[in-house]
Amino acid sequence: MTRTDTTTAARRAARRAARRVLVPATAGTLLLAGCGADVADDDGDAANTVTVGRCGEEVEYRRPERAVVYEAGSADKMFALGLTDAVHGYVMPPANPPVEESPWAEEYARVEMLSDDLLNRELVVDARADLVVAGWQSGFSDERGITPEILDGLGIQSFMHSETCYNYPGHPMEVEPFEGLYTDLERMGAIFGVEERAAEVIDGLRERVAAVAEQAPEGPPPRVFLYDSGTDQPFTSGNQAPPNEIIDVAGGENIFSGLTDRWTSVGWEAVVEADPEVIVILDYGDQPAEEKIAFLKSFPALSEVTAIREDNFHILDYNEAISGPRIVDGAEGFGAYLRTFRSGGPAD
Repeated sequence: MTRTDTTTAARRAARRAARRVLVPATAGTLLLAGCGADVADDDGDAANTVTVGRCGEEVEYRRPERAVVYEAGSADKMFALGLTDAVHGYVMPPANPPVEESPWAEEYARVEMLSDDLLNRELVVDARADLVVAGWQSGFSDERGITPEILDGLGIQSFMHSETCYNYPGHPMEVEPFEGLYTDLERMGAIFGVEERAAEVIDGLRERVAAVAEQAPEGPPPRVFLYDSGTDQPFTSGNQAPPNEIIDVAGGENIFSGLTDRWTSVGWEAVVEADPEVIVILDYGDQPAEEKIAFLKSFPALSEVTAIREDNFHILDYNEAISGPRIVDGAEGFGAYLRTFRSGGPAD
């Protein structure tokens, strides 16, 4: 791309990330206790049973062997923990970039692709799944008849991404997206008996996030608009989705950080009023990022927006914007962009 892609704010982000890193690597068991992990002491099957949180409720899990995972975020968490052998198959809607481009391409090649459609109950039953990993309204859905409650009744366990839990009916849980990622890895580590591996992975991710925050550019945080899609109304990230924290950690300010939502539609008037200095383009699906940029540049209402006038765009990969280890890649990439942006050099 062309030049298309904090004093107080950056330091605040750095301090917040640094506080997270101060959790000792040896404290894995304490972290699991904080997540409600309770391992059974009995012999036999009970030895493979553990109680951890699923959103805001405590759930007892048996050690899974045939997990079905929805989208790359779910699969990546399993692969990062070395749990490829426990994954029976994955469901990958077309919006997701090709798995061959994944850092875990070799792991994907060892696992069956069950569908390129949305998650549904018949699919997981036919797969004889003993665990389904997905998010609320991101895989699990009342409308499509596949919820943790329904699966519980079928004897199929379910694991829900913590980041998606803030409006989960009956058992909500509000957590910042990066903490949600760490929580999920801790909980998965307990369920599969790989607590030490989970602690190592989490520690490494925390250190990387802290490094991004520590390098955030000096000066006022640039105003940033995340553009997902939409022409009549733009679809963007509120403060419950990973891009909000990616922007914050990197040293920017999401112009819609005041919206308590994950992904939501807003008005173009609000975008114009906020006058973003940088626009982050979410890259996925059939519409290339370049087409989205071309639309924004040609949209008359945005002609005087700073990011449009100065051609300040950064592309964020879809899998760097959904709950999974690659959100840390997203923070590193955007952090590098903002550092170049502030220095006045060519970005992206």
